[in-house]
Amino acid sequence: MKTDNTELFERMPISKAVITLVIPTIISQIITVIYNMADTFFIGQMDDPNQVAAATLAMPPFVMMTGIANLFGIGGASLISRSLGVGNREKAKKCAAFSIYTAALVALIYGLSLYLLRPVIFPLLGADADTYGYCSDYVLWTIGIGAIPTVLSACLAHLVRAEGYSKEASFGVALGGILNIILDPILIFLLKLGVTGAAMATMLSNLIAMCYFICLLYKNRERTVINFSLKNYTLRLGIPKEIFLVGFPSFMMMLMGTFSNIVLNKMVVSYSNQAIAGMGIAKKIDMLAFAIANGMTQGVLPLIGYNFASKNHVRMRSAIKTAFTYALIVATAGAVFLFTCAVPVMKFFIDDAETVAYGQHFLRIICITCPAISITMMIISIFQATGQKTKPMILSLIRKGGIDVPFMFIMNAVAGADGIPWATPISDMLAMLTALILFIPYWKKIDKQIQDNIQGEHI
Repeated sequence: MKTDNTELFERMPISKAVITLVIPTIISQIITVIYNMADTFFIGQMDDPNQVAAATLAMPPFVMMTGIANLFGIGGASLISRSLGVGNREKAKKCAAFSIYTAALVALIYGLSLYLLRPVIFPLLGADADTYGYCSDYVLWTIGIGAIPTVLSACLAHLVRAEGYSKEASFGVALGGILNIILDPILIFLLKLGVTGAAMATMLSNLIAMCYFICLLYKNRERTVINFSLKNYTLRLGIPKEIFLVGFPSFMMMLMGTFSNIVLNKMVVSYSNQAIAGMGIAKKIDMLAFAIANGMTQGVLPLIGYNFASKNHVRMRSAIKTAFTYALIVATAGAVFLFTCAVPVMKFFIDDAETVAYGQHFLRIICITCPAISITMMIISIFQATGQKTKPMILSLIRKGGIDVPFMFIMNAVAGADGIPWATPISDMLAMLTALILFIPYWKKIDKQIQDNIQGEHI
């Protein structure tokens, strides 16, 4: 793990720099989705909709741990990249220490609280007599025991990526995903643990990924700014405030997404467990396209943040243009594939006619907004990379929970289960329009700064 990425951030051709950062990130995001899909796939092979439904119902509180990781990981990564951009390595070290230890503490509190309160929370999530036991087993391993490994493995990936080490970060994420895929069939079928085996596989894979990052950083402790020294932990220098304000929109996105999914699950499960199983599979498949967009935005964030802090606005603008172009091309291709291949893709996961019928209908509707999501996510990432707080928050609140939940109730009343998924494209399109309204003036401001600098050089 080398330590000087000045070449990448400052001089490497922009297309190559973007590809260098985003390709490993996209691959790791895809592998993460694949291992999430692997849980659903292997559970689905038991042809028990109740176990698939249980894993789906337990997913929102599990996703919240990604929100915690993003709060400290993305907030910390933004501040680290900007601190490095102005040459302040000491502040970057203190930022990393704060992010790591605070994320671990919050994860511990969250995991224990959720498991202890499961008799109250699970019914609110939509669990019934057929799914409660499966949900409880799944949450014990993935959240009760697995909260710290899950949160820290993702948080550390963000922080490592902030120094420009996208390959090392992505390897750690991919390592966890591949191990999960290997462990799933062993624990689910060979040891006959069912949904509990899937949960144990997730916990163990995240634990090993966390250990990889700890070993990587300890080995390079004299060179990297990311460290585990408690002496660097501080509540001063404005570090907590900066991390919370920049990372909070990503946390809110996950929080509102969790709220949205809970409402969606409660609404769909009222029709049948087959309906919720179909929706769960469809949403996990659709996550593949979302993962690519998310990989693009997370990968390019350090490059944008570094050049913003060093006032190299020309290079920052080029990075944004390039990332936008790549993200839209890939997202559009993904949407076309999922729409045209919805039925065979659903049948790959479960051989239950009613579940497949629901799932292919849901998938074709929710996948059409992949390009819109890629635009919104990229704009949010740009705002976060440049240290802005209010605009990402607005977009995070709008995209999930703010618009889609009211439309779920409206579409449910109008068209029943077939209408509910239409809330997703409606909300995503409105979020994209809002994002563009906020971004266009900012883009014009960047152009004006560039032109003023050029004119100043000619004087």
